[in-house]
Amino acid sequence: MTGAFLSALGGRIAERWLTLLALPGLLFIAAATTATVLGHEHWSDMGKLRTWLDTLAASPASRSAGTIALVALGVLLAAAAIGTAAQTLGAGVELLWCAEPRGPLLRRLAARRLRTWRAADAAFRAALVTAGRARIAGADDADRLAGLAESHFAARDRIAAAAPRHPFAMGDRLAAPGQRLWRVYRLDLAAAWPHLWLLAADGTRAELHAARVRFSAAARLSAWGAGYLLLGVWWWPAALVGITAVAAGLHRGRTAAAAFAELTEALADLHVRDLAAAMGIDSAPAMDRALGERLSHALRKPA
Repeated sequence: MTGAFLSALGGRIAERWLTLLALPGLLFIAAATTATVLGHEHWSDMGKLRTWLDTLAASPASRSAGTIALVALGVLLAAAAIGTAAQTLGAGVELLWCAEPRGPLLRRLAARRLRTWRAADAAFRAALVTAGRARIAGADDADRLAGLAESHFAARDRIAAAAPRHPFAMGDRLAAPGQRLWRVYRLDLAAAWPHLWLLAADGTRAELHAARVRFSAAARLSAWGAGYLLLGVWWWPAALVGITAVAAGLHRGRTAAAAFAELTEALADLHVRDLAAAMGIDSAPAMDRALGERLSHALRKPA
């Protein structure tokens, strides 16, 4: 049984290594080789690439099994190193997406998002007032003005649901549940989260973990995109791949952040009274600010 377990574990590790590190790294090495051989001037000259490969295959070193094995090992190790670097860069992208506005650049980005949101909010409120007046007056274009107000609301919501505080949308989306729970119930989500996690069902934990994994995967995709953008300096088709990967990573990151935030808030809404009962705190039939304040006070363990 132990041998079967170790064999299965080794298989999963090998599969994960191949999927996350080796294959993306090998693709990047192939793209880098193509960029080096062709460059901008001969970007689509597959004949030149084929000639280079034929010359490499005809060299005396290619007839040595030992040399081939060493080259193959070196390529695999290089692919793994590139994959590890991309994972590390992906972790940095995650931190950047969720960063607080510290430092001049991040503060400027956060201030720019806030100005954009306020302009969109003002446009929405003005359109809403205009649509309301038209509805009261029974104007013929009341429906059109109501639709315009809805479009302004959607434009504002695409920036952020509330006034943004972070340089990037993902940071605001992930912080939103904690802010709303504090504003409505005075519940400190950061203090309550480990306890809520222990009360959650296995299926709920699996959903949260899946959303978290998708967020990390989106950050890694953006990191790979940055690498291909760098290759675009020597071979411009790689830049197209990089732009597509970065855009897809940003879209997937926003989607995963929204899913994780919604699941987090839902978990708190469903289990906060269970948490109060587990901690011996009497709770009202419905969640209210008094219960939230008592829970926050107990979970923070003030001296």
